[in-house]
Amino acid sequence: ATSTHEGIRTVRTHGLWIHPRHQLFSQLLTLYYSVLSPELTMKYSDISKPCSNLLNDDYTSSISLKSKSKAGPVAVTLETERSPAGTLSSKVGTKFAYAGLNFDKLQAKPDGSNVLESSISPCPGCKVTFKANKGADLGIEYTAGGVTTTGSLDVLNMSKFSTSACVGVSPGINVGGSLGYNLSGDKAGVSGYNLGASYSAGPLFASVTSAKLSSANVGLLYKVNGDLSLASSTTHSSAKPFDVAAIGGSYSGLGSVGVLKAKVGSDGVTSACMVKEIAPKVNLTLSGSITGADTSTFKYGVGVSM
Repeated sequence: ATSTHEGIRTVRTHGLWIHPRHQLFSQLLTLYYSVLSPELTMKYSDISKPCSNLLNDDYTSSISLKSKSKAGPVAVTLETERSPAGTLSSKVGTKFAYAGLNFDKLQAKPDGSNVLESSISPCPGCKVTFKANKGADLGIEYTAGGVTTTGSLDVLNMSKFSTSACVGVSPGINVGGSLGYNLSGDKAGVSGYNLGASYSAGPLFASVTSAKLSSANVGLLYKVNGDLSLASSTTHSSAKPFDVAAIGGSYSGLGSVGVLKAKVGSDGVTSACMVKEIAPKVNLTLSGSITGADTSTFKYGVGVSM
């Protein structure tokens, strides 16, 4: 947009009126916004999420049933799990919104405890959260200009505080870190800190995270094609320069079978699972694992969600 003020023509750039003599400044401002405001941003806790999801999601050794239904404006979820002894235990939960306040999770557990997770957005890009289970944490998440920051305070015992930040330095590249701080007790002070970065380009995703700079965890994900994806997780430290935590993959090219996943861990455990939609909105998960060739260590799991 353009405007004329006192005979001087100006150009509007990113909410600012720029004099033609300052065209270089306008170009630099445009470059700044394009570099520091990528299309996607994330929380630091999600910086290695694509790799961890492929290597960890859907694998189970339990028998469970999860059903969701609507009760008017309220969504109700019932989760039932069978223990090795054969007993059944259920969790009942719901979520809804009222007057701008989101009750993201209200759950009653079989041991008599309850879970509450709520959130509200007081302004664009900002979300305030409250989570209560065995403790009570008040949190905040704020996203602006390609930067996502979080903070969480233990408001029940006032014993700890944590914060994190993640910056999208360019499209596909994120850099961030987190910090934990003990507010009371003999261990008052910094309890831990982490640094990490991720890179995504085309079919490749890579992440590096480090806890207290003592070791580095590297995650790699490569999409060979639309059906096949491969992932690995390795740990590197002075004690163990190269340690493979897990290598796995997923394949969805067999429509009649569903999604097949398999992985091998550093502990010698081989795991595999299958996820298939057996009816509209009804998913079946079959999972199994075995240590080496020892059949006595075989474990299986079955999950149905609807």
